[in-house]
Amino acid sequence: MMYAILDIETTGGKYNEEGITEIAIYKFDGHKVVDQFISLINPERPIQPFVVNLTGINNKMLRNAPKFYEVAKRIVEITTDCIIVAHNASFDYRILRTEFDRLGYEYERQSLCTVELSQKLIPDQKSYSLGKLVRSLGIAISDRHRATGDAQATVKLFKLLLSKDVEKTILKETVRLDTKKKVNDKLLRLLENLPSATGVYYIHRKDGGIIYIGKSKNIKKRVTQHFTNENRKSRKIQEEVTNVTYEITGSELLALLKENEEIKRNKPRYNRTFKRTKFNQALYQFTDQNGYINLIVKKVDRRKKRITTFSNRQQAKSFMHRWAEEYQLCLQFIGLDKDNEKGSDSSNDMDNACESQEVHNARIQEFISQHSFDRKNMMIIDRGRDIDEQSVILIENGKFLGIGYFNLNHQINNIDILKSIITPMHHDSDAQHIIQSYVRQHKRLKVVPLGEK
Repeated sequence: MMYAILDIETTGGKYNEEGITEIAIYKFDGHKVVDQFISLINPERPIQPFVVNLTGINNKMLRNAPKFYEVAKRIVEITTDCIIVAHNASFDYRILRTEFDRLGYEYERQSLCTVELSQKLIPDQKSYSLGKLVRSLGIAISDRHRATGDAQATVKLFKLLLSKDVEKTILKETVRLDTKKKVNDKLLRLLENLPSATGVYYIHRKDGGIIYIGKSKNIKKRVTQHFTNENRKSRKIQEEVTNVTYEITGSELLALLKENEEIKRNKPRYNRTFKRTKFNQALYQFTDQNGYINLIVKKVDRRKKRITTFSNRQQAKSFMHRWAEEYQLCLQFIGLDKDNEKGSDSSNDMDNACESQEVHNARIQEFISQHSFDRKNMMIIDRGRDIDEQSVILIENGKFLGIGYFNLNHQINNIDILKSIITPMHHDSDAQHIIQSYVRQHKRLKVVPLGEK
C-alpha cells in the first residue's frame, strides 16, 4: 500500500487561477519514505505579496525554476498507484488537478486528508492547522510554509495517525480500494512485500476485512508458516487471503500489546486466543497473626488484589525461587518452605522466623513495590522502529493507558505530553500480565517513575 504525502505552495490569487511555486512529494509505504521529489516551480504568473511574506518565495527565485510541464511526468510517476495524502488534501489535490487540466491531462488519484483524520483520531486539539497541531504532538517542524518542511511534518503526522487508527479504518478502506486482481503465485507475491522485522500483521480477505491478526519478531517468517502449514486453519487462511498488511513496532512488548488489543477489538474469524486469558496463577499477600507479611501463589481469584500474575504454576515457582534469592526473602513466608508448600499458617511459628519482623516486612515491601503496578505512574521505554527512536508504554495510577514513540533527542517525562503522543489502549488483566511478564524477563528495559500531575 503506497501513499504520496505532499505539500504544495502556490502564488495565491483567484480560485482556480493559482499557480504552483513549490512542490514536495514523499512516497511512503506505510512505514518509511521510499522515494521523494522536491522542486521549485516557475508558475508563469506573479506571486501575491502576502504569499511572498508567508513563504519567503519570490518571483526572482523562480525565474530559472522548471515550469510545471517539465516536471509533470515525474509527478505522475511518483504518485502512480498511490493514495494522495495532504494536510487539507482538497486544496492540494485541486491545485494539482488544475495544473494537469491546463496540460490536457486527466489526473485522478484517491486522497486522504490529515486534517479530517486528525479531527477523528486526535480529538479536542485547540487547532488543526499543521504548525500548531504537530507542535502540540511533539513533532518537530522546520521551514514552516515551505513545501519540504510541511510535507516532512505531514509524513510524521500521518505515521502517528496510522498508529492511532485502532479501528484500522484507514487500512481497511485502502485495502478494499487497492485489492489487486487474483494472480498466479498469490501467496509468494504477498510474501515478497513483508519485512523480517518485529511487529503485528493483519491478514485480509478480498473486501478488506481482517481474518487473522498475529505478532512476530520476524513477520515474514511467521506469515510464511501460515502459507505453508497444512492444518485446517492455515488452509482456510491460504484460500481467503488477498492481502497482508503489517505494522512494525520495533519492540516485541508493543507487538504483544497491540496483538492483544486488536484481536479483542476485531475478533478475526481465525483467531481464537481472545477467548482465553493468558494466565491462571497470581501472587497475593497477607499478614499473619504475628505481623509478618506473607506471599502466596494461588489460582487466580478476580475478587482479590494481586501483585503479579504467571502463565502457569511452574513459571510461578521458578520466579519465586529467583526472587527469594534476589531480595533475601525467607522461604517459609513466601510459600516455598518444604513443610509449607501451600503457604499454610504453620509459617507463623515465631521460632522458625528467618529475621525480625521489621527487616522481613521491609524486604517484602521493597519486592512488592518493584513488582506491583498498584497506584503507580510510570513509563516503560524500549527500542523503537528506527535507530533514532524509542517506544514508550504509559502507566497512570496503575492502569495501562497506551503505547507510543518519541525521538531520542526528546526527553519526555510529563504525563500530559505523553498522553498526546500515545495511541490509547484498553487496560485489562491480559495487558497487565503481558507488561509485568515482559518487564521481569527483560532487565534491559528502562522503567521510569513519573511524578504526580
